[in-house]
Amino acid sequence: MAVSIKSIAIIMAALGVKAFVFGILAEIKKPASGEAIMSNGVVTCKYPSDPSVFFGFLSIALLIACTLVGICSVFYPYEGRSVPCKGLFDSTRMVVFFQIALLVSMLAGGMLLWATTTELIHLTKNVHRHNLNSSPKCPTAKTGLFGGGAFLALDASLFWLVCLMLTSNAREDYFDEAGEDQKGEFGQVLITDYETKEEGKA
Repeated sequence: MAVSIKSIAIIMAALGVKAFVFGILAEIKKPASGEAIMSNGVVTCKYPSDPSVFFGFLSIALLIACTLVGICSVFYPYEGRSVPCKGLFDSTRMVVFFQIALLVSMLAGGMLLWATTTELIHLTKNVHRHNLNSSPKCPTAKTGLFGGGAFLALDASLFWLVCLMLTSNAREDYFDEAGEDQKGEFGQVLITDYETKEEGKA
């Protein structure tokens, strides 16, 4: 089955939206704090049901998939015709948006990974030595990290869609120029052949 630019765009948009949704769900489902249980100078943090880690890893996986599809979509030989990197990145706009898409993807992945691993550490390492002079606290991941990472993941997918549109334009320009060059060479051959025949008649 041939892969078209339209189908790639739909896949990227779907992956980006899903990464955004799961990131938002992780932010919403994350508990504000846990219950501190003190015993023999040790604090055990008991947290309610917390699916934010699961949603966080899902969001990261979808973001990685969206990024890989975005990178491959730029270099993929649509209709069996490939374009060299020089032809794809001849435009400054293409270079800028490609770098922005990579940067935003890395920022989104870093923020989501930070929030997810922090929450996982709080849930697994929930036994702490406690100073009796201070009130026990059972923290969770910093509020806003999941949400911020989710919005960056959505932004990354939009930037990859822009790169895909610029790729389509670059391919059209490249093949148009290649076609004009071939027409010019073919025309020169015809003129040369015609002049040779005329000289032979003379």
